[in-house]
Amino acid sequence: MSDGDDEPDTEETAVDVTPEELHERLDGLEADLEEAETEADLDDVEAELDDIETKLDAAEIPEPDDEDDEDPREELEERVGELRDELEAQRGPYAEDVIEEIETANETLTDAEWTETGEGEAADAVTAFLDAVGEPLDESFGADGEFPDAQAEALDAVADAVSEADLDADADADTIASLLEATDALTTGLDDAEEWEDLTVVEQLTVEGFYDRLESENRKDFPPELGVVRIAEAENDPDRILQALDAFESDFMQENCVTALRRMGASEAYDAMMELAQRRDRPAIEVLGKIGNDDACETLHEYIDGESNPPLQKTVLKALGEIGSQDSTQPVADRLVAEDPEVRSGAARALGRIGDTRAVEPLADVLADDENDNVRAAAAWALYQIGTERALTEAAGYADDRSYIVENEAMRAKDALDAAAPTA
Repeated sequence: MSDGDDEPDTEETAVDVTPEELHERLDGLEADLEEAETEADLDDVEAELDDIETKLDAAEIPEPDDEDDEDPREELEERVGELRDELEAQRGPYAEDVIEEIETANETLTDAEWTETGEGEAADAVTAFLDAVGEPLDESFGADGEFPDAQAEALDAVADAVSEADLDADADADTIASLLEATDALTTGLDDAEEWEDLTVVEQLTVEGFYDRLESENRKDFPPELGVVRIAEAENDPDRILQALDAFESDFMQENCVTALRRMGASEAYDAMMELAQRRDRPAIEVLGKIGNDDACETLHEYIDGESNPPLQKTVLKALGEIGSQDSTQPVADRLVAEDPEVRSGAARALGRIGDTRAVEPLADVLADDENDNVRAAAAWALYQIGTERALTEAAGYADDRSYIVENEAMRAKDALDAAAPTA
């Protein structure tokens, strides 16, 4: 009851109905559903089911006294749900079902990566479908042209024809059934057609000609894929090695492929090596050094920032030296004060390979002040590599150094200066 005349009563009025009465109505509805022959019959069943469900929701049905007894409301709700499922299963099929299956088949046709054999099988499945739907739709369909575009256009044409036919679920039930039978066969045919993913890695590579260079005379290695990699390296064929790198995931094949690419320094391997380098893969970084593409420097600079992972830093410094970009001069020079002496030595040698005269002063400071003779010797070597008069003079000043390895590098610089001096 509301408290005032302006506030309506929002309580739902309970329906005076018993579970037995609802079960009796559901029993009758089950019989009606079994006898239904048309969509109109099914609509009547659905309307009756809606009314039963509404009354069930509003009915005051007491819960069982014993918790082990079945709840009458839950039992009725379960029967209503089962009848709804049976009702939906009995509806149709509709023209929309045919169109949906054609569209799904078309997606399969155009999205799949077919083998050469699979292309033929898929095209045959479409041709058989076009022949099968011609009679029920009283039209002629064909797929003349390049695969799969021609076949896709033909399937679109069939879908349009089904839509324009305005088929009725009752009056045209036989036509719809024939069309669905044809679409089921099309789906099966496409599912059975050979795709690349159906082939093993070896089968895929065989089709792509990966093993073509293997003959009885050169089939010496095991596995044979290793033989292909070695032949490709000898023939300067990086593409075949990259095929193997992409196809075989074993550590053994990955290592052999990267090793071959490092020896070749093939520019074609840049993208694959950059992908590995971004996972801090040291062998791949070595390959980048051999390739010598300046584009790698920005990524590699990130790996020498800080004191972590000295082995990685040494690999990166060597690669940056081999690439030789003067954009690396400052990032590399910053590592001349690293905690690890091998990193400092690697930085010095990288600066020598880069050859930027801006590195002369920091290298001279290392030669004068570093406590590690190997690092000092690397700095002297780097100054000699830069080779300007100032660089050679800085290194030559240590020709009588207490350390033999420093003295040896300094003597080379002194000899170079003497050779360049004008004769009287």
